[in-house]
Amino acid sequence: MRDRRDERDGKHGEKQVCSRRAPRCVAYRTFPATGSMPERSITPLIVVALLLGTWLALRSIESSSVTPASVPSVPVIVPGMVPLVTGDEPITEIFTRAGCAVCHTVPGIQGADGRVGPPLLLGATGPARLADPAYRGHAKTVHEYVIESVLEPGLFVVPGYPAGTMPTWYGVKLSALALEKIASYLERQGAAAAQ
Repeated sequence: MRDRRDERDGKHGEKQVCSRRAPRCVAYRTFPATGSMPERSITPLIVVALLLGTWLALRSIESSSVTPASVPSVPVIVPGMVPLVTGDEPITEIFTRAGCAVCHTVPGIQGADGRVGPPLLLGATGPARLADPAYRGHAKTVHEYVIESVLEPGLFVVPGYPAGTMPTWYGVKLSALALEKIASYLERQGAAAAQ
């Protein structure tokens, strides 16, 4: 006996295939083969909209009407710019090679007239910095304060000067002898004016 299958229309426009041997029907939906689905007519519009959007975006990038915001120029020193300072150099060369002159005014060092950091008159200003309630370091003397300020510049930022501008990598670039010479030199600067 041959199995007869029946094909009939279902309730919601789907086709049903039923078998007489197994009283079960399988429903499936068919679409017209003419290509009249609404999705097919929208696809070209989406492609055109994407191409137009891309073209407009690229065109606006090329226009020169956009002017960048001006950024104040702050000297930037990166580790590769500062060679290792051994401490065997003359004091002027230590300050120059270490890059101190870029941001600080250092008395007696030619060209050290930077304005980003505070003037390094630590013989006069060091004791007041150590006594400042905002000071969080551990130095007890101006000499120790200078070394600490180079190795951990964020412990105390002099009021009126920007935080985070002093490089934190100087400890790698300056030898212990160079740091000692810098501290000895700076603790004497401005001392006569303070007395």
